[in-house]
Amino acid sequence: MSDDFDLLETNAESQNESKKVDVNWGKAVDTMKSKLAQEDDPEMRQKILNATLDDVVGMAEKDRTSLLDAIKDLTDYQDEVGIIFEKFSTLNADEQRVIDDAQKALDRAKIELEDARNVKDNWWNNLWGRKAKIKKKETELAAAQKMRDGADLRAKQLFQERIESADIQTLLNELSYKSQAAVTRLKNREVEIKEVEDKLQDAIVEASKNHNKALEKKKETEDQLEEQYALLKQARQALEEVTDKQSTDYSEALSKITMIEQKVEELEGLKNAYTTLAASKDSFVHKHNLTIKVLTSLRSNLQTHRAKLKSDTDERLKYYDGYVVALKARTDQEFAAILEHLGVKTDEHIGQTLASMHTASARARQEMMDNIPVHEKVMQGVYSSYAESLQEIREKDATIQKDFANRYGIDMKELFEEYYASDGANPAQDQPSKPAQGDSDTQTDDLLG
Repeated sequence: MSDDFDLLETNAESQNESKKVDVNWGKAVDTMKSKLAQEDDPEMRQKILNATLDDVVGMAEKDRTSLLDAIKDLTDYQDEVGIIFEKFSTLNADEQRVIDDAQKALDRAKIELEDARNVKDNWWNNLWGRKAKIKKKETELAAAQKMRDGADLRAKQLFQERIESADIQTLLNELSYKSQAAVTRLKNREVEIKEVEDKLQDAIVEASKNHNKALEKKKETEDQLEEQYALLKQARQALEEVTDKQSTDYSEALSKITMIEQKVEELEGLKNAYTTLAASKDSFVHKHNLTIKVLTSLRSNLQTHRAKLKSDTDERLKYYDGYVVALKARTDQEFAAILEHLGVKTDEHIGQTLASMHTASARARQEMMDNIPVHEKVMQGVYSSYAESLQEIREKDATIQKDFANRYGIDMKELFEEYYASDGANPAQDQPSKPAQGDSDTQTDDLLG
C-alpha cells in the first residue's frame, strides 16, 4: 500500500464476484444416510451361521441391488451439489461420445462465430452478407450450447439404463471410480482452501496496517483538533474584546470563528471516521483469524478424509477383486454341486435300471423254466393225439388193403408194408426191402419214440 494511504478514499477497482452456490444438501445427505441405516440386520449372525449356497445367491443379489440404489443416489447427489456428472462416472464409448460430439459442435460453433466477427467491417463485406453470417453463426452457437447442456442429461440417462442391469463387478468398479474421483476433488479443494488462507493472511497483514494507520490518522486529527480548539478559544476571546458589533473588526473576528468552527467540525468528522475504521479493521483482523482457523481445520479434515479414502480405495480394489472372485467361485462350486447332484441322481437311476435289468432277466429265465413243463404237457397231448390219429389211419389202411385184395385180387398189403417200411419212399426201387417184423403197435411206438 502506498505511503499516502487514506482510509476515506474509495477504491474504484472492480471486485470479482463469487458465483452463487446452492449448499442446501441436507435433504440428499439425509436420504442417503437413511437408506444406509436400513441396511443394519440384527439377524446377521444367524444368517451367517446357517448360510447355504442358495442363501448366498439371494445375499449377492441383495448386495447388487443395494449398491445399484446407492450409485443412483450418488448420481442424483452429484447433480444437487453441482458435481460434473462425467467427471464422477465411468462412461462407456457411446455415453462419452454423446458428450464429446456436443462439445466438439460447441467448439466449432464458437470458432465459426469468431471467424465471422473477425471479417473486416466495411461496406464491401457487409454487402456480401457479413452481418447476416454473424447472426447465423450466433444462432448456431446458441443451438450448439443448448445441445451441449443437454448432452450431460442424455449421457446420464444412457448410463443409468446401462447400470440398471449391470453385474456386481461393474457396480463395484463404478463405486471405486467415484471414490478415486472424490480423492482428486478433495485434493483440489484443499489447494483452493490453502489459496484462500494465504489471501486471508495477506488481508490480516493489510488490515493490521490499515488499523495502525487509522489510529495514526486519528492521532494526527486529534492534534489538529487541539490546535483548532485553541485557535477557536483565542478567536472567541478576540471577539469578546471587540466592543463595536457593527465594526469591521467584529465582522472579521466573527468570520474567523466561523471558519475555525467549520475546520473543527471537519476534523471531528475525520476523527470519528478514523476511529470507526480503526475499529472495523481491528474487527476484521479477528474475523480473518477466525476464518483462517476454520479453513485450516476444514483443510486438515479434508486431508484426513482424502488420505483415508485414497488408502481405503486402493485396498478396496483388492477387496472387491476378492469379493468378485469369491462370487465366481461360489458360482463354480454351485455348478459343481449341481453336476455332482446330477451325477448322483444319474448313478441312482442307472443303479435302479441295472438292478431292474437283473431282476427282469432272472424273472424271464424263471418264467421260461416254468413254461417248459407246461409246454411239454401240451406237446404230450399233441403227440398222443398224433399217435391216435396215426393209429386210426393205419387201421383204415388195413381195411382198404383188405377191400382191394377181395375186390381186385391184388395183395396191397405187401405194397403198403413196403411203403411203411421205407418211411413212405417210392416202393418201385430196385430191390424191395423185406417187411419189418412185428405188429402195428410196435410201429406206432417207433413213431412216438
